[in-house]
Amino acid sequence: MLDEDARGELLALGKPQSHGPGAVLIRQGDSRCDHVLLLRSARPGTYACAKVTAALGNGAEVLLGVRVSGDLVGEMAVLRGTDRSATVTACTPTLAFQIPSAVFIAYLNERPRLWSALASMVANRLDWANHRRLDFAAFSVPVRLARVLSDLAACHGFPVEEGTDLGVGLSQPELGRLIGAREAAVNNAVRLLKKNGLLIMRGRRLVVTDPEGLRAFGSES
Repeated sequence: MLDEDARGELLALGKPQSHGPGAVLIRQGDSRCDHVLLLRSARPGTYACAKVTAALGNGAEVLLGVRVSGDLVGEMAVLRGTDRSATVTACTPTLAFQIPSAVFIAYLNERPRLWSALASMVANRLDWANHRRLDFAAFSVPVRLARVLSDLAACHGFPVEEGTDLGVGLSQPELGRLIGAREAAVNNAVRLLKKNGLLIMRGRRLVVTDPEGLRAFGSES
């Protein structure tokens, strides 16, 4: 959402730290809300990918979303002055630019138009969460999976020979946590999408082979 100059200025506020896959960038419940993180890829020609999860009281884990290169994480706790509400874990080699909260707020106050960009980002994430809740109430597991894959491909995907690479790496259990479905149901849904020529899945790599067909499938009631 920012122009090149604003992106450069924002990056200059932070100290980059390199993280490998599986590294916890932010931990749920942490009371230290003294920084935000701006994600960048650690390797040229690749993307950063991190997952946002929350643990429930019964021990279950919910995947709330994914974040990629250029995304900001940890801003809600800083803005509200509360404990961290979710855990952010790197899925690929990632550079996390750690920006102190006071520096971040001061930078926003000096450039009011950036508050608008931040508000738009938060609104988009709320819209995403609302869509997932509506999907859970209204659609079957295959349709929910098709809809979330379409959204991810539209936000983060890039063209490849087979179609559109999803742009984020997710396992079937993680897909299940994202759409509120058990792994067995997700396995069946993935097989159905493959059978219909809509999806290729190799490990954590997902390619949408027919984006229009996938959107049509996701429009079914």
